[in-house]
Amino acid sequence: MLTIRLTPNCSLTPHGAALFFGTICLVSFTIAGTLAALGLWPVFPFAGLEMVVLAWALAASLRRRHYSQTIVVTEEHVTIRTRFRQQYEQIEFARHWAQVKLRGADTNLHPSRLTIESHGRSYEVGSFLTEEERRALAKRLMRWVGRVNESPSLDYDADA
Repeated sequence: MLTIRLTPNCSLTPHGAALFFGTICLVSFTIAGTLAALGLWPVFPFAGLEMVVLAWALAASLRRRHYSQTIVVTEEHVTIRTRFRQQYEQIEFARHWAQVKLRGADTNLHPSRLTIESHGRSYEVGSFLTEEERRALAKRLMRWVGRVNESPSLDYDADA
């Protein structure tokens, strides 16, 4: 049995985000308050709107730390378990019929898509990875899963 656990890189902690947000709010509202006192009051609502957008972006960034994917490859199956907070999703493919596909992006602005497919079902893995990480994962999975109607032996080599 071979296992790969994927998690997004979330180096920002909740405490760090709160400290960053507080500092930015202090600076922004100090400047906006000074300008409002000088008679440029329309600046203040826009500063508030900026802080609302910043809070939303920080919350979205912090939410990513609760997401993970685990790929388990056995002699018979390829199982993908996706977790987000308390929600779990699991999909299983027969290894003998599964295939790994790395689909290139339509434009340079979009990332490629790595999917595991079998019998008309498809599941994307590693959507949060960088291009290089996604390509390396695709190579590893292609070596472990093989092509349709092919099941290479699961050797426990050094890159596992």
